[in-house]
Amino acid sequence: MSELFVVGISWRTAPVAVREKLAFREEEIADALRSLVVGHPVSEALLVSTCNRVEVYGVARPGADATGGVRRFLAEQRGLHPADVADVLYDRRGNEAVRHIFQVASALDSLVLGESQILGQLKDAYGVAGGAGTSGPVLGRCLERAFGVAKRVRTETSIARGAANVSTVAVDLAKRVFNDLAGKRVLVVGAGKMSRLAARHLHSSGAHEITVTNRSPEKANKLAAEIDAVARPWEELEALLVEADIVISSTGAREPVLTKALFKKVTKQRKWRPVFVIDIAVPRDADPKIGEFDGVFLYDIDDLEKVVHANLAERAKAGDHAMRIVEHEAGQFEHWLRTQGVVPTIKALREHFNAIAEAELQKTLDQLSRKEHTPAQQREAAQRLVQLVVNKLLHAPTAALREATAEEASLRAEVLCELFGIEPATNADASQNDSQHPIPAAPMAESVQKKAAT
Repeated sequence: MSELFVVGISWRTAPVAVREKLAFREEEIADALRSLVVGHPVSEALLVSTCNRVEVYGVARPGADATGGVRRFLAEQRGLHPADVADVLYDRRGNEAVRHIFQVASALDSLVLGESQILGQLKDAYGVAGGAGTSGPVLGRCLERAFGVAKRVRTETSIARGAANVSTVAVDLAKRVFNDLAGKRVLVVGAGKMSRLAARHLHSSGAHEITVTNRSPEKANKLAAEIDAVARPWEELEALLVEADIVISSTGAREPVLTKALFKKVTKQRKWRPVFVIDIAVPRDADPKIGEFDGVFLYDIDDLEKVVHANLAERAKAGDHAMRIVEHEAGQFEHWLRTQGVVPTIKALREHFNAIAEAELQKTLDQLSRKEHTPAQQREAAQRLVQLVVNKLLHAPTAALREATAEEASLRAEVLCELFGIEPATNADASQNDSQHPIPAAPMAESVQKKAAT
């Protein structure tokens, strides 16, 4: 049977300095998934890459152990040696993998417990896998069920009440530093999903002097219009940094855009006036060395863990309830998954039984079409048809019972009774039934046909 697995890295196992090395840009994921299923014993795969996790959800080919290959794949895709990340990568298989996926979808494994963003990120990842042709029936069923579990958790518990995400926590951190955001000049670097969330929360928190800059002017203009901000060209980044009190950065760049060389010039122009920089990108937008300059207060995504500690404590009780939902739903999914192993047998049984019934039906129809028959004769022909089908269906299991040893026959009889939901007869009853209603042997078909011909 195919086995579900998870291989990945998250905020629980590695700092952002390590996570960013394994991060994938959105446009890279489809090709990576296709390479994975072609070059490894993986029949289905999905890859989710966020600021807090990089994980592959997959289905191994029957009898194969795919996790070792996926570990190497993740490292090699990012130009790393597998040994460099061996200690921070984890893998889950079977039931553990199902529970992990359900927990992730329900935001029970998030940095901010109960946050809503991860569910949308998982749905996006599922869509990319579908477009790449790497999702299939098992992974698809698992993800669809995970989305249902997340909905149950959000509606049946209070875990999402007042829920935050990384972007809103970043803004809350700025509010703690400045107390009041009114009158503070805010620069949002990047116009992607994380930046958009942060900008909206900044605006609702009282910051109205917001500037947005992005390499794509169209995206910057669109975001600025949504929050009554001003869009400025990317080429003015240095001047914008000189003016800002708060900088929130989240671009998709592979290398830092807020470099040490850039901030060396910026801090001199600012005359070392304090600037608060929150880097919520993975890979990081800000070179960690800029925090060494006087007046630059730099926070990255790992620093936000300290801010959300109280959040975790407040939602612990709701988290327990949510975990019970996850456990129940995971058990239901595991039952479904186990049944998939017998689907080919069920299909073969149906096809075998249908073939026997169809062959006997055709014989009976041919006999009836040769001449007119009275209703009584038609009824007799139908009864013969049923008897012939029953005889043929029972022939193989009956022979297997009679030819087996006493111990084997007893075991087989128990299995048959359980499968067909019947009560076994006693030996005395069986002997009496055999004498009164013997099971016809194969030659009965010839006698029936002779009678029909006369």
